[in-house]
Amino acid sequence: MTTPASLPQLIETRPRDLGGFEVRRLLPMATRQSVGPFVFFDHMGPARFAPGTGIDVRPHPHIGLATLTFLFEGEILHRDSLGFVQSIRPGDVNWMTAGRGIVHSERTGPELRAAGSALHGLQLWIALPQADEETEPAFFHHPGATVPVVRQGEATVRVIVGSTGAARSPVKTFSPMFYFDAQLPANSTFDLAPDYPERAVYVVDGEVTLCGTLLKEGQMLVLPEGDSVEIRAISDARFVMLGGTPLDGPRFIWWNLVSSSRERIEQAKRDWAEDRFAKVPGETEFIPLPEK
Repeated sequence: MTTPASLPQLIETRPRDLGGFEVRRLLPMATRQSVGPFVFFDHMGPARFAPGTGIDVRPHPHIGLATLTFLFEGEILHRDSLGFVQSIRPGDVNWMTAGRGIVHSERTGPELRAAGSALHGLQLWIALPQADEETEPAFFHHPGATVPVVRQGEATVRVIVGSTGAARSPVKTFSPMFYFDAQLPANSTFDLAPDYPERAVYVVDGEVTLCGTLLKEGQMLVLPEGDSVEIRAISDARFVMLGGTPLDGPRFIWWNLVSSSRERIEQAKRDWAEDRFAKVPGETEFIPLPEK
């Protein structure tokens, strides 16, 4: 059952294992597939890795989407089939457009693996508009120094995607959307404007109240349409706000593949099983096509 647009909808995290590394997943879920164009939301960590260990997400394919990675702590080494090798660090914004197809891996780099490390961050998927689902794959990395950070009242807001006031993110998107990272001291407030028809707030740390709801770490609230929403920090809090215009039709999601067409997903499954995707230079491992 879908919650009416006039009512807030609470979403709780669900644990998912990514091959020895557990994440907390919020989207998609049975009663809510997307918020604006965002169809996938994983909270990674906070996790601590002993020397000699780390994450190893082996090469795997994507179609029909863009991935957006943002870290609060730690580092991920990204490699993809376009030949990009990029370390993602806290404050950086990493945008990868899969389009007609891309393959990438995400690992702990050798130096951090040897020393031991931490990891904490969010990874989101954005479904591309139907007209752009088969666009050429691309990769963009925006260092933290290029991402605007503004003060709005007592809040410190990092503009990861979209704009607020005169501050605009350098990230180019395929449809109207926003994604802000905010820190708010206890007993202060932030007003989220009704600039987009679909919006949500997710608490990374601390507690806030909004729409008559106490929202704790690991909880997301999808907001009603059309009203400015006051977010009040009960404790020092960190939260993200995201949303945009609704998708231009339903999306099918199977494993790492997103498309408006079931047939396109079936083709991508065959392509991966029959080794027709491009390879990631320097990688010999891969994640096999799941049986289910």
